[in-house]
Amino acid sequence: MIYEQRIYHTMPGRMPDLLRRFEQVTLAIWARHGIRQAGFWTVVVGGSSHDLIYLLAWESMAEREQKWTAFQADPEWLEKRRKTEENGPLISSYDNAFWAPTAFSAVR
Repeated sequence: MIYEQRIYHTMPGRMPDLLRRFEQVTLAIWARHGIRQAGFWTVVVGGSSHDLIYLLAWESMAEREQKWTAFQADPEWLEKRRKTEENGPLISSYDNAFWAPTAFSAVR
């Protein structure tokens, strides 16, 4: 299993809109594409309160490439993303990294 960490740096004041989009739009589209989330977090102490951090679980980088590419091209996603950004973008930038669990990790 490979985990992808994604950190979205939201535009000031847009965190509620981004959270709503994930909850009401994105997760259902991910489910249709077989994309598995391993958790979502917001910052309580340290870092930036404008950051949304989440993990995706992948069997391999090949699975990630196939499913993420299909999601990014999904017509429903493109339309709903456009609509949720009619008042401007929700994120200013993002970072991502890929993790592999160690042999002694509680998470596999």
